[in-house]
Amino acid sequence: MEKYFNDAIIGNQNLTASYNTKGELLRMLYPNTDYKQMIDFYHVGLKINDSGIVYLHEDINNVYEQHYIEGTNILNTEIINTYFNLKILQTDFVSIKENIIVKRYKLTNENSIDLDIDFLVHSSLVTTQNNKVSGLCKNDALMQYNHDYIVSTFSKQKIKSSQINNTRANIKSGQIEDKDYIGMSQDSSISYEIGTIKPQETKEFELIIYVEENKTGLNELEKNIERIKKIDLKTEQENVKKYWKKYLKTHDGLELELAETPKNRKIKEIYERTILLFPLLTNKETGGISAAIEVDEDLNNCGRYNYCWPRDALFITNAMDILKMEKESDKFYKVFCKNTQSRDGMWEQRFFTDGRLAPCWGYQIDETANVIYGVYNHYKAVNDKKILKDNLRMCEKALNYLEKYMKDVIEETHKFHVSYDLWEMCEGVHLYSIASIFAAFDSMIKIYEELKEEFTKNRVKQENVNNKKEELRQELVKIREYILLHFYDENKKSFVRNLDDKKIDISILGLVIPFNIFTPKEKKILNTVERINMTLRTYTGGYTRFEVDHYMNGNPWVITTLWMANYYLEAGEKTKAKECFDLVVKTCAKHGFLPEQINNEKMAPAWVIGLGWSHAMYIITLKKFIEKGIIK
Repeated sequence: MEKYFNDAIIGNQNLTASYNTKGELLRMLYPNTDYKQMIDFYHVGLKINDSGIVYLHEDINNVYEQHYIEGTNILNTEIINTYFNLKILQTDFVSIKENIIVKRYKLTNENSIDLDIDFLVHSSLVTTQNNKVSGLCKNDALMQYNHDYIVSTFSKQKIKSSQINNTRANIKSGQIEDKDYIGMSQDSSISYEIGTIKPQETKEFELIIYVEENKTGLNELEKNIERIKKIDLKTEQENVKKYWKKYLKTHDGLELELAETPKNRKIKEIYERTILLFPLLTNKETGGISAAIEVDEDLNNCGRYNYCWPRDALFITNAMDILKMEKESDKFYKVFCKNTQSRDGMWEQRFFTDGRLAPCWGYQIDETANVIYGVYNHYKAVNDKKILKDNLRMCEKALNYLEKYMKDVIEETHKFHVSYDLWEMCEGVHLYSIASIFAAFDSMIKIYEELKEEFTKNRVKQENVNNKKEELRQELVKIREYILLHFYDENKKSFVRNLDDKKIDISILGLVIPFNIFTPKEKKILNTVERINMTLRTYTGGYTRFEVDHYMNGNPWVITTLWMANYYLEAGEKTKAKECFDLVVKTCAKHGFLPEQINNEKMAPAWVIGLGWSHAMYIITLKKFIEKGIIK
């Protein structure tokens, strides 16, 4: 079964887990938010009286309802099995201090007969030729391990039975047993005796999933398991609840207080879920920010998502600054960007959040430009010149690369490898990319001006900086002229996205938002927006990325629709801006997560759920709506 949709996400700074709407654990990532993914499947079920296994995540008689405990990353999944009239409340959370997933269960018998219940776990970890998984059941814990890590499942209760090998042959019967305590199997199972639950009686059961790197040996692992078993998990849940509620309050950067209406409740839900999502996408050591929790490990539909793109992070750090996550933004530029910058000054396409180079298929010049632009934006939000001092050398290296690239483009010397566009689908010279370089040059001038006092002690440096500022001002004029000459199509009366196919693309709006090269009501911009509405606006009011966009059925995207909302806000067209914003709010996923795309036919989320870039654009847009008094 393909696991394309992460409907809910929980975690701490090291351990992240995702679930579907039926409470099935889909993915578990450790020691970072993006690597490694350990779960092939993790199924829990019940044997009730003489039945076979009744899976909690899929049974024809199960009815589901799911919600987060308000203001937290604690997930409740309510399951009612209508055949046995058994009500199950499954509560999942990750400890803040321990790398454990806690699964707490309340089982209530709403039947008129006794229900005798066993609880079963069937767990399969990802295994590879060079890193095979094995199973070990010892001291009332199932330990599944390979060379790199160990995942242990246990409870404070004693295990009733276990099966290390060939679980698939008999798990459906709800009865497991074999002679082996250790074996070379990627999937194994254990069971616990819950016992008899009388009518209207409730019993509780607690399960722990503990993950650590395979470094310390079995002796230390078993000590840790025994230590964790002593934790009062009810108290632990309260501690996690308090932590996330405090985190939410601390990062309420917009101090959001809206009139109580159904729409405003949804606006606030997305806002709060964004605050609770960002730390689950961020590497605490490097500041690297994952685009999303993975959805497609086998690359059936995409090139994977669980990596850090400097391009996405420009928007996310902007949103983080709004949400009082300045330290996280600072670490992204000061640590992650410095560690990942190439010797020649550029950044490759994407990275693991720990800073290691991820699989790529090219590079995007706008990613390099966006770092300079992002550093200056971060400085403006925080107003601390230390940010500029700390990142000056990095920005100068990037500037040097961008100057050479821009010279190559204008003079058509073709010495540089061709760049992809921001959608990573077309190679060539792209308007958005050139606009981002314009913004980088402009930002560099402003950085030098902010730091001018730093150069007064060194006359040579001061003179060099003054010369560089003048060069950059001249470059800005050249770039603007180049854009007008090469990217405005007189036949279409519109700007076009590149020098080759000359299609209409939402990223053309980058000329206005965020790069401010042109004002929103200049004639050429108005002509372009009219063309965008003719070609990219769908019948629901959402916007596709570009003409004939086939990716994942060519749906409108959240970021494109919010991009239009931002343009309309700058143009003073509040009604049109609100129409775009309202569509995004109306079609958000359960729990307030924003998807990558919107399914027009179903008016529902499409493809990646919980996309960092979508959430970032939402925060940026919401801030502008509040500032303009449109949302109250």
